Formats: sequence, C-alpha cells, structure tokens
Amino acid sequence: MPTVSTANVNGVRAAAGKGLLEWISASDAEAVCLQEVRALADEIPAALTDLFAEHGWWMSLAPSGTAKGRSGVAVLTRTEPEAVRIGFGDDEIDAQGRYLEVDLPGLTVASLYLTKGVTGTEKQEAKDRFLDSFGAYLAAVFDRSAAEGREMVVCGDWNIAPTELDLRNWKSNRQNSGFLPHERQWWAGLLAHGWVDVVRSLHPDVDGPYSWWTYRGRAFDNDVGWRIDHQLATPGLAARAKDALVERAPSHDRHGEKRQRNDHQRWSDHAPVTVRYEPS
Repeated sequence: MPTVSTANVNGVRAAAGKGLLEWISASDAEAVCLQEVRALADEIPAALTDLFAEHGWWMSLAPSGTAKGRSGVAVLTRTEPEAVRIGFGDDEIDAQGRYLEVDLPGLTVASLYLTKGVTGTEKQEAKDRFLDSFGAYLAAVFDRSAAEGREMVVCGDWNIAPTELDLRNWKSNRQNSGFLPHERQWWAGLLAHGWVDVVRSLHPDVDGPYSWWTYRGRAFDNDVGWRIDHQLATPGLAARAKDALVERAPSHDRHGEKRQRNDHQRWSDHAPVTVRYEPS
C-alpha cells in the first residue's frame, strides 16, 4: 500500500541528532516530504545521506537561495523521479526554497513550506502575495493534472488552520495569522476547485488531529495545538486514502533532560503526517 509522509523537521541538522534518523529508518513510505530543511546539499549530515543510500532513497532538494540556513524543502522517494521542478513560476518566491515537485509514475508529489505571516506586518503581506500566486498555480495544476490523468498530492506546512476544529484555542486566535478569515477562505477556495484535504476527509468531525505545538509552556503535553500540516490531493488519489496518522511522539525532549536510547521523543515542533493510499 503506497504511503506518503510529510514532516517539518525544524532544521535537518538538528533533527538528525534528535530522532529524524530513527523515524526515516522505520518509515515504509514511498515518498517523504520535508520542510524547513535549512541546509544546502553539502550541509546535509553524512549520517542522513548514508541512511538514504542504505535504504534506497532518492533525495530531491530545493534549498533557500535568499537566506542561508532558512526554509528549504525536500522530497525523498523510493524510486528515481521522472522529473523534478523547483518553484511554481513566481520569481519572488521560487528562490526561497519553499516549493518542490517530483514526478513519479502517474503521481506528482510536492513539498510545500508556505510563508508564515504576522498580522499587520510586512510578513503577512508577503504571505498574502504567496497565497494569491500559489492559489492561481494550484487551480491551473489541478486542471492540468485532470486533463493528463495524473494524480497529485501537495504535502507540507501550510501555516493555515482551515476551521475551528483545526486549533485548540480558536477563539483567541481569530485575529492571528494562520487563522485569519481570508486565509481560511483561500483554503476553502482550493477545496471548492476540487482539491481534497485528505486528513480532514478521513477525520471529519474530530478536533485536530493537531500537527504543531508551540515549545512554550506545556502545549505539547496538553495537546494545545494546530493542524497546519496537510496533504492536499486530487480526488482520484484522495479516494484511495485508507487511513491518516499524525505521528505524535509520546513525550517531548525537555531542556536539560538526557535523551535515552530508543526513547521516542519529539524531534521537531511539528509531528509527521502520514497517509496510506491504496494502489491504483
């Protein structure tokens, strides 16, 4: 059964020493999308590249070309991609290492790290420009995929909680980026065009499942989170989704505590989101 995972690693070099290696080693996914890699190709830890070679992974990488040590997305696949594309045709955004597509037989897998905004600032203005440009692209690529008979899934950190079910404290976040009315309306427009929010389609009436928790306080322990890591798929692929899992660690690595061997602790402020699809 084909499986696709997505994870914001919050810096691949740091995550490699905290549990990312173990997670990838145990993965049975056909494709893994990574965000916030924050590294050039020659800065990927040797332990990780050795692991890719050992387990037969192909790595496609789009690092940031505008801010060293920031952003960056990647896609790991079990088979060599037929094609790799960086960006979606927007000069302002494409150099930032925020979007990457790989073509596999009959399926395009994309890794996305959508800009994080701050209400009332230039960061929000940049995010809104991203939404305008990327929304038009997603509409066009959806139509093109349908015409070609190709399925597609866009995975990643979208930095948008689409509904009240998607964050614990929604009432106090109504004016905060990630839950602004126009952001949620933008997401609804994608669904109206035909894209399917796969995790929500499999968990229609539950709070969450959340995929991000702030490091502040005891948000992780109390599951005070946001669902902002999504797999958005074309309808044919979404119909083959059998189950979706947020791979939330049972505990987190508290400052000052020594991490024990085989102690499966949190290695990012995001948890991986994994969906199993039936083969076509």
